Amino acid sequence: METLAAAIAVGLAALGAGIGNGWIVSKTVEGMARQPESAGLLRTTMFIGIGMVEAIPIMGVVIAFIALFS
Repeated sequence: METLAAAIAVGLAALGAGIGNGWIVSKTVEGMARQPESAGLLRTTMFIGIGMVEAIPIMGVVIAFIALFS
């Protein structure tokens, strides 16, 4: 049962991060298409946002390990 909980935690975290990253990149490209002069600022903000979103699957893996080994 713990293995199933760990698999669900990691899977949902990865799914959520994938959707979040897709939205971030999509909206950044859309903003760059509308205002090409602000591409540098948008790109920097996008990388910061992606880094923050990628923290979620890492937390999911930690929770999965806690569920698996407790």
